[in-house]
Amino acid sequence: MVAQELFDRSPIRLFDNLTGGMKAGEIGLITAKKGLGKTSVLVQFGVDALLRDEQIVHVSFDQHSANVITWYTDIFDEIAKKRNVANISDIRQELVRKRIILNFNQDTVSLNQIVTTLRALAEGGIKAQFMTVDGMDFSKVAAADLKTFVEFAKTSGIQVWFSENCESNKLSETLPAELLEMFDCIMHLDPKPDQIQVQILKLRNEKSPDAVLRLDSKTLLMTDR
Repeated sequence: MVAQELFDRSPIRLFDNLTGGMKAGEIGLITAKKGLGKTSVLVQFGVDALLRDEQIVHVSFDQHSANVITWYTDIFDEIAKKRNVANISDIRQELVRKRIILNFNQDTVSLNQIVTTLRALAEGGIKAQFMTVDGMDFSKVAAADLKTFVEFAKTSGIQVWFSENCESNKLSETLPAELLEMFDCIMHLDPKPDQIQVQILKLRNEKSPDAVLRLDSKTLLMTDR
């Protein structure tokens, strides 16, 4: 009951209301300049998946596991605090049993090797349903490798969110065209003088919504205020 209440009031419901939500097998990308809040948004999606009782895998190319764990703790606690939930620590501990954090160096681990890791986990009884890949440098990613990864995710029904450092809020400047077409949703965190806007640059083959979300300046949770 508590997990369902937190899920119903998760910041991701704002994203779902704006976009129709992401489905199993769909691929998303969050872009922004370094340090603006990409990991926070990825973790909000990750916490939301945990509240759906899904097995998640969080891959990080630029943060140590301890830092990632802190992100999950802080984001979950902020969501729970706003709902006056008791026994936050116990509930959080129960949820994160379905979370695996993997730290890789992109110079030595490719997307194909990540697919191999996911297959090995599935064979061992841990089948990912949701995945985040934080800090990917797409200038080092071949289109064929991304296609293989995307096809695996879609076939396996794994929803995946990537993040990448990119300062431009123009879709054409986010990724090369052959990579762009493989993503179902692309959002950009755009800094303004008094807020950080969350802009939807691509939404499948649909018209991107004109409305924008924002990140709360203190918690970095998505908000529509």
